[in-house]
Amino acid sequence: MGQLQEINAELIDLGYQIIAISPDRPEKIRSVLEKTSYDYRIVSDSKLSAALACGVAFTLDAKTVEKYKGYGFDLEDASGETHHMLPVPTVFVLDTGGTIRFVYSNADYKVRIDPERLMAQARKALG
Repeated sequence: MGQLQEINAELIDLGYQIIAISPDRPEKIRSVLEKTSYDYRIVSDSKLSAALACGVAFTLDAKTVEKYKGYGFDLEDASGETHHMLPVPTVFVLDTGGTIRFVYSNADYKVRIDPERLMAQARKALG
């Protein structure tokens, strides 16, 4: 998310806005926002309704859920839900009419879109 912060001003200049959708419940998001300086909107999708609708949600098996807890990441505490789902990190670029012009999705949460690639796609979507 920090990489998006780096290009947020450029995206705004092009007429875009970043809206980050998190699987965390609102209280968790507020806690993160108190410690960071993101200047874009982060909204909660703790039930993963948006992720499911976009086809980017997946369910973790019980063994992986326990493994995550061992790392100090409790999915149920984070989301406030018992569904044990997470979204695949995904970026959508929409035009002013709401048409999706570009999608980047990578199941490896450590691999994020390069900010320059995103800027190039945002410019391209403008025509």
